[in-house]
Amino acid sequence: MNVKICASHCGISVGPDGATHQSLEDVAIMRVLPHMTVLTPADYNETYKAVLKAVETEGPFYVRFYRDKTPNFTDPEAEFVIGKSNILSEGKDITLIANGLLVWEALIAADILKKDGIEARVVNMHTIKPIDREMIIKCSKETGGIITCEDHQVHGGLFSAVAEVIVRENPVKMDFVAVNDTFGESGTMSELMRKYKINHEEIVRKTKLLLNRK
Repeated sequence: MNVKICASHCGISVGPDGATHQSLEDVAIMRVLPHMTVLTPADYNETYKAVLKAVETEGPFYVRFYRDKTPNFTDPEAEFVIGKSNILSEGKDITLIANGLLVWEALIAADILKKDGIEARVVNMHTIKPIDREMIIKCSKETGGIITCEDHQVHGGLFSAVAEVIVRENPVKMDFVAVNDTFGESGTMSELMRKYKINHEEIVRKTKLLLNRK
């Protein structure tokens, strides 16, 4: 049916409201539903375009929202295409595939890594379903390693969706930055991102570890 579900309080952005208000499993639940399109915009500009696209497109949609203020950094004029991701920063050493809050953190991490001579490609995977298979395969072949970055449980979210493509098309070394099989708790968004290691510091650390494995 042509139903649009727009859900706030996703991820850990609700902070002080605690685990009862933090939806860390929503992507996993929604992406297994047949025919459901799942969108995780990175900022205000993308959220605006994602909602319009959902309204214009026939079929069921799930759009993930955040409650707290977050950086607004994507190009408001950039085209938003369902199922097509965007490269925000080029790099040849490794690919950081991120969505939602973690896109900004991935961009910060890429700048830090660049100072150490590591070129990280940053991909904004705003559509989880249908996933951009072509981009994933392209990046795996060109950089030889992928780290997914998300404020969601590692099981069933972006990491799982990307790994499903990689294992069938072009196996490469992978790692993740995500909530690792635990519930959230009360705290500010920045405090929780540090506690659960879903920030740019962890992306930098995981990148260096993966490069050593490559």
